[in-house]
Formats: sequence, structure tokens, C-alpha cells
Amino acid sequence: MRNRLIYPITILLIFAAACTTPSHQSKPNIIPEPVSMKMEKGNFQLDNETIISADTTSAGIKNVVRQLKKRIDNATGYELTISNSDTLTTNYIALNIDADTASYGNKEGYSLSTSDNRIKLQAPTPNGLFYGIQTLFQLLPPQIYQSDYTLVPQNTTWDIPAVEVEDYPRFKYRGMHLDVDRHFFPVKFIKKYIDLMAMNKMNRFHWHLTDDQGWRIQIKQYPKLTSVGAWRDSTLVGHYGSGNYNHKRYGGYYTQDEIREVVQYAKKRYITVIPEIEMPGHASAAIASYPELGCSNIKNHHVQPTWGVFEDIYCPSEKTFTFLENVLTEVMDLFPSKYIHIGGDEAPKTAWKNSKLAQQVMKREGLKNEEELQSYFITRIEKFLNAHGRNIIGWDEILQGGLAPNATVMSWRGIEGGIEAAKQHHNVIMTPGGYCYLDHYQADPETEPLAIGGFTTLKKTYSYEPVPNELNKEESKYILGAQANVWTEYINSPDKVEYMAYPRATALAEVTWSPKSKRNWTGFWRRMQTEFKRLDILDVNAAQHYRGKMPHFQE
Repeated sequence: MRNRLIYPITILLIFAAACTTPSHQSKPNIIPEPVSMKMEKGNFQLDNETIISADTTSAGIKNVVRQLKKRIDNATGYELTISNSDTLTTNYIALNIDADTASYGNKEGYSLSTSDNRIKLQAPTPNGLFYGIQTLFQLLPPQIYQSDYTLVPQNTTWDIPAVEVEDYPRFKYRGMHLDVDRHFFPVKFIKKYIDLMAMNKMNRFHWHLTDDQGWRIQIKQYPKLTSVGAWRDSTLVGHYGSGNYNHKRYGGYYTQDEIREVVQYAKKRYITVIPEIEMPGHASAAIASYPELGCSNIKNHHVQPTWGVFEDIYCPSEKTFTFLENVLTEVMDLFPSKYIHIGGDEAPKTAWKNSKLAQQVMKREGLKNEEELQSYFITRIEKFLNAHGRNIIGWDEILQGGLAPNATVMSWRGIEGGIEAAKQHHNVIMTPGGYCYLDHYQADPETEPLAIGGFTTLKKTYSYEPVPNELNKEESKYILGAQANVWTEYINSPDKVEYMAYPRATALAEVTWSPKSKRNWTGFWRRMQTEFKRLDILDVNAAQHYRGKMPHFQE
């Protein structure tokens, strides 16, 4: 049995809390809150005779139907039949693609209608159908998330209240991030993380794969990146500056086959995986593997055992650009994402100031300072990626020295970087630390597991508004959405990732999906009480501070 951080809950207690569903619910507990949901009279009763009606000659529909059937069959013990017939009159679930996209808000929208004798789900795309079945699952008892029907109480009734739902997302980018450099997590957990994102209709997984503390992606042309760069000799114990280390070798990496496996798994759940390959800073693991990539003559470069910002930085040499282009070529082969994240944050300039080569590049290119050298570096990488049909995302430091022409800015140091980029008509993803960094404490630090610092409660994350007041209507169009970040300096296990991410990630899912006018903290908190039961059944070690009675801290 796995150790839980706090609040151990047994399967028996889980089901005792929610073993039956009332025959009629006044308002189902759907997260994210739909654009429109109207209650009707009656219930649809799911049983072993229910038929799924869909044209499975379409690969997209077939993918959604398979996931619908699998979840229902696993939880109920039924073996639902799939039919292409359009003559069914009762006890069926119909899924259809509707070419009239204008009636769905946007291409990710859907329409869901349930009554006594049938369920109809329509959408302009398979994505929309997929989001529709997530809502359908949440109309059912929480036990629908159980993968073994023998554990579901026999008196569970699979009733679905009669509703009319019209729904579509507010933002096109609804993201979750995971840092696997400071601590490494197995593929099995990455898939679970993706499943939880899909449950709440999130659609971008930002996978932070390289940093000072480890290189986590196999690059066949440069084997030392994983034989050397994926491993550190020790790891900091306790807070930064403690001086305590465990002196144990630590690391790991994903093979290219594992990367492809994750990308395909996410694709079936309509989640795009965006890889991050850090540059020009946060390069210790790469330079430890290939010292010639750095600016100094030091030969004892090493993968960092502690956290923070380090002087290791790629030297702007032709050898470095050849290396990065070769790495990115393999990355593009693995990730079909339009976006490649290239970092660009926390890049110290001391090595460049002291480098004869870097200074020669500045003189050759007519650059005034090292900030402009960073802009030159990022722009050169952007041109390479643009030539291959890709665009870059960078942290807001890429604004320094001039923003690369087609770059998207991820604003993390507050909202100012996002405002500046939007005013320059660049696309922006908002992820300010005070609201969206889920490695922060979420309750009294004296009672919480070790965290990096900060204080971001569930309520505070839910209160976040991605579109700054400083932007006018035209500038606001450049805000693509928002993302929650999980940095793992102090998160060393899957259990702790879950504890720090949930339920705060659920709050940001609603922030990025639901209309601003529909957001209501009290209503969200009430709906979260059912969501906690779902997370229990999915074996998610969610933090429990807002379960049951409202906690005393409300900031």
C-alpha cells in the first residue's frame, strides 16, 4: 500500500460516501462549468441493453466511442453494443459530427441532450465529442471512474439526469506543465497526469524535459546527453541553502519510443504535448555532457545537485547552433506540436561577458549588449524552427533585447510580460507565479509538506483572470489562455505531484474553459465536493483542505 501524505481514505469509505445517486439532481456537479445547462424532467437509465450509436468508420469518432464504451463497461460490468444504425428509437447514446460549426461557439464545442429514452451528443469535431463525453461521465455517479466493476456497490444506479447542455471553451490554450528534470517520473504516471487533464477538458501538456539537474530525453546523435546528462551524483535535502545532500546518484530519461508512446496517448485524449528544451541558460546537464558547448575552459562541468540559477550557458558558437539544431530536429520528429518551448529564462550573462567568442559575435552582429545577444540567439533558433513549420514559446525573459518575430510569450514573472507582448501583438500564455505555480504552499506551511515557498490556495487559483485589465479588446485577442506549472525541486514522488496539483489544477481548468460570467467561487466549491469523490476513485492524492467544511484561510 502506498503511503499518503495526509488524509488516508480507504476504498470502502469512498464508496460508502457515495454508493447511490438520487433519481433526480437539481443541478449536476460538472467541472468545468458549462456555458449553458438546462435541467429537464426525467432520467436516462444506463443498462446492459443500452446501445452506442455512431459512425465508427470515422477514426476520430471511433476513438471517442472506444473510450466511452471502455469507461462504461469497466465501471458497470456491461458490454455495450456499438451500432451504426440511425433507426434506433430508445435506450441509446448517439454520437454525431455536425458540419455546421457556427452553432457550437468554436470547433471544440459540443451539444449534449439527455432524456428518458436517449442521449444525443453532437459536435463539429472529434475534440468536441470527447469533451462532451467528459461531461456525460460527470452526469453519472462518481463510480463511473472505477476501472473494476466488482468494486462498485451493487446498489449503484446508473441514472443520468435529463439535461440540455451547450458548451465550448473560453480559451484555446488550457495547459498543465510538469517538470521532470528536478525529479523524474515514470511513463505510467505521465499517462495518469494526462488522464486527469483530459477529465477537466485541458488540452496542452507542457513537458519540461531539460535543465541544470538533468537531461530527460534521448537524443540519438548525442548519447552523452543521457549517459552523462541524465544523472546527478547527489540531491539537495531540505530547503535551498541548507547545505545538506543525500550523496545518492539520481536520474533517468525517456527513450524515444517512450516519448512517442506518451505523445500518442495524449493525442487520443486531444491533448497536444509541447516539449521544452531549455536554452541558452539552464544548460548545465548539456554542458556536463559536451563541455565544448560552454563558454569557459572549465573541464569539470557537472549536472547540478541543487536548485537555482547557474552560470552555465550555451556559448553562441557555430558548434552550439549545430548541436541545438540537431537536437531540435530529433525533437520535432518526436513531437508533432506546432509549438516547441525553448525556455529563455534565467540566463546569466557573465560567461558571455567573459567570452572572447561571445564578444566577437556581438561585434559581428552589431549588438549593443548581452541582452541583445540573447535575442540574437533566440531569433536564430526561431528561424530554424519556423523553417520547419514550427513556432517557439519562451518564458517572458525572451522579451529582453527584443522579441523574436513569431514568438509566443509565456508570462510567469507576474502579468507584465504578457501585457507587453500582447501590446506588441504577440501571442501570450498567462502563467503568473502567484496564481498558477502549483509548487507553492496551499495552506499553513507549518502543517504542509516541504514546498519552495509562496502561498497559493485553491480559492486564489480559482480567482485568476487571464485577460489583464490593461489590455483593450484588440490586444486581449492575443491572450491564448493560461497554464498551471508544477516545478518539482521539492516534489519527489507521483503522490506529491498529485497533492500539489490537485485540486488547484481543477480550478484553473474551469478558469480557462468556462465563461467569465459563470465563474462563482461558492458554486465551484460545492461542485468540488463531488469532484473529490471522483479523485478518490481515481486514486489521486488530492489535497483535502477544501473538502467538506470551508477552511478558515480564504486568500
